[in-house]
Amino acid sequence: MPTSKIAGIGMYVPQNKVTNEDLKQFMDTSDEWIQERTGIRERRYAHRTNETTTTMAVEAATIAIDRAGITPTDIDFIIFATLSPDYYFPGCGVLVQRAMQMREIGALDIRNQCSGFVYALSVADQFIKTGMYKNILVIGSEKHSFGLDFSTRGRNVSVIFGDGAGAVVLQATEKPGQGILSTHLHSDGQSAELLAMYNPGTHANHWVTNAVATYDDAPAGGMFMSKEMIDKAENFPFMDGPAVFKKAIVKFPEVIQEALAKNNLAATDIDLLIPHQANLRISQFVQQKLGLRDDQVFNNIQQYGNTTAASIPIALCEAWEKGKVNEGDLVCLAAFGSGFTWASALMRW
Repeated sequence: MPTSKIAGIGMYVPQNKVTNEDLKQFMDTSDEWIQERTGIRERRYAHRTNETTTTMAVEAATIAIDRAGITPTDIDFIIFATLSPDYYFPGCGVLVQRAMQMREIGALDIRNQCSGFVYALSVADQFIKTGMYKNILVIGSEKHSFGLDFSTRGRNVSVIFGDGAGAVVLQATEKPGQGILSTHLHSDGQSAELLAMYNPGTHANHWVTNAVATYDDAPAGGMFMSKEMIDKAENFPFMDGPAVFKKAIVKFPEVIQEALAKNNLAATDIDLLIPHQANLRISQFVQQKLGLRDDQVFNNIQQYGNTTAASIPIALCEAWEKGKVNEGDLVCLAAFGSGFTWASALMRW
């Protein structure tokens, strides 16, 4: 059976740099406060109206497809991971298919937040290994900046996130030992509300009781965000940072060790670990836990912030462009995020 390899990789980040000093205009914070807690110095924000999750994805995908030596019409399937789609529905996958004038291929949207890209890579890997598809475009793209609370109330979350996109083209390889060796996916919904965006959602009563009914047998009014929901900031992301941190530093190394054990390898065999760029302090803890050197772990959260589903492909692309990923290297990707979900992928480049 063939294995799956990354044949092309691309990334895109908006030109607009937003530093910690810039955020001081909107909230009570400081560069020292942000760096001490997250390691972030700056992040990128997409243009308010001219850039979307999809347009950034297309930029990254165009580079990945070109580097794979193929054209958009050669793509057989799209898997798109994001928590910030252009529309509530349809998903961004079909928008990429349209924008890049691809054939009438399938498009799958993944909603696993920070773990989304690794989940998407795992799904693509199965399709490649079975021979169902030859060229799969896997994308992680996020536009967080449009939906953050830029006030002191929301600073614990808002200072962390940035915008950007990364993409890879997955193809089959018959070369022994090359490509994706294994992927490992997990979830535990017991603490789902510790990192979530509660509204709008169908779990709550959104009906306006004093409005005119659209249908005689329907509740009066329609969907909306109530004043109470807005006052409680339920229209913005919520995160219990300390609780997420405690869970992440357990599950991150655990899922990495799972991948290594599956392939009879040790942490010392890793040439490069690319963790999801959630928080530099988490990455540093995982590095210490696994006994890895600085040159064995790649972090770029300092420049881009947390781009959730886009963070791993952006980091992988940047590491590759800087010559830190070479043929034959053992590369480990790992993520932990909302859900909670966590995942890893081990590959021989």
